[in-house]
This record gives sequence, C-alpha cells and structure tokens, in this order.
Amino acid sequence: MATPLRTILLVDDDTEIIETMRTVFEHRGYRVLVARDGNAGLTVAERENPDLIILDMMMPKKSGFLVLEKLKSRPGGLIPTIMITGNEGSRHRAYAEMLGVRDYIRKPFAIEKLVKSAEKVMGTTRADEEL
Repeated sequence: MATPLRTILLVDDDTEIIETMRTVFEHRGYRVLVARDGNAGLTVAERENPDLIILDMMMPKKSGFLVLEKLKSRPGGLIPTIMITGNEGSRHRAYAEMLGVRDYIRKPFAIEKLVKSAEKVMGTTRADEEL
C-alpha cells in the first residue's frame, strides 16, 4: 500500500522563490500548495491542514508573524512551520521561535538546507536520495 503524499504549503510573495521551492519539493514527491500572501496562506492552511508550512516573514496583507499567531490559536494548534526571511534581526528570530517555528532560515539560502530542514521536521528524511 502506497504511503499518502505529504503536503507542504509554501507561503511567500516572491514568485522566483516559490517556483524554485515548488519544483524541488514536487520532484521529491511532495504535494505542494502555494499561497502568495498571509491571508491566502491562512485560508489554505486552515482548509488543507498541510504537514508543513514554509512561511515568509514579510508579505503583503498579513505578515508571517500574524499568520503564526493566528494558526497557533486554532483548535489543532500550530502546524509545523519553517520561517524563511531576509530579515537579520535576532529579536525576530526569538519571536518566531517563541511562536513555535521549527526552523528559521535566512534568505538567501541553499535549497538543500531547506529540503533537509523540511524533511527533518516532517520526519521524512531520505538521505539516500539526491536533489
């Protein structure tokens, strides 16, 4: 019996980053959902309940922090989340970690680093596979 596909929700307003992440994760066999702003990210997360959210901090309509705060207060609790950001502030990282993010990765990042983090968070590491 085949294992069901794990679902990853990508929430970012940068088209190039979204398309790179989507291509890499789909190639590795994940179901990928995309939202291009915080409001859409919340809607998709609540409707689809993905296995992982990869969330940009700074986006239009609703920041990554507001999305985290809202998801943390939902009945099922926070969906495992990795925050990606171009922001270097340590206070932002501390707040994200306080809200429960599993990892905090600064842009620009090597896609391999994100894949390893995502698979670690979901418990699906496939060390024998190459990107």
